[in-house]
Amino acid sequence: MVHRTQWGARRPQGAGGPAVQATTGDHAGGCWDYGGGVHEEPIDPFKGDPADPSAGLSDPAEEVELDPLTEVERQDVLEDLADLEIYQALLGPVGVRGLVIECEDCREPHYFDWDLLRGNLRHLLNSGRPRVHEPAYDPDPDHYVTWEYARGYADGVHDTLTEAAEDNDGDGGS
Repeated sequence: MVHRTQWGARRPQGAGGPAVQATTGDHAGGCWDYGGGVHEEPIDPFKGDPADPSAGLSDPAEEVELDPLTEVERQDVLEDLADLEIYQALLGPVGVRGLVIECEDCREPHYFDWDLLRGNLRHLLNSGRPRVHEPAYDPDPDHYVTWEYARGYADGVHDTLTEAAEDNDGDGGS
């Protein structure tokens, strides 16, 4: 006689443990309901384990609600987004891939390409909270500059263009 295990595998009676006879009923009657136990989210393999490595972390559903950004903070983020566009336009063509930021939490440099940094700023603007971050994998520091460097570079380009425009205006009237 052929029987099915609780997972639906066929095996002969007496082959390793008690057999569950195949029936056309519910799970309690011995038949596994295909798709009946499917979870939308992955099952936590450490659930109930006292050595759970994530035991000290908070559940996002239980996190304390942060206050929304103030108008001053929102304006700062909007200015950072505008500055980022200028920095990318000026520095992207010379091979700079993004900005490096010294993380206050982990005291390590974090390398952000232009799009990722822009996305993080927009997320902060929309949600009022920063995204979870981790250091980039093996970035080439030669392709990233600090905010201060980018700001100084943009200011230098602006000053050069302003001086050139003033020199041209002075020469055109003689």
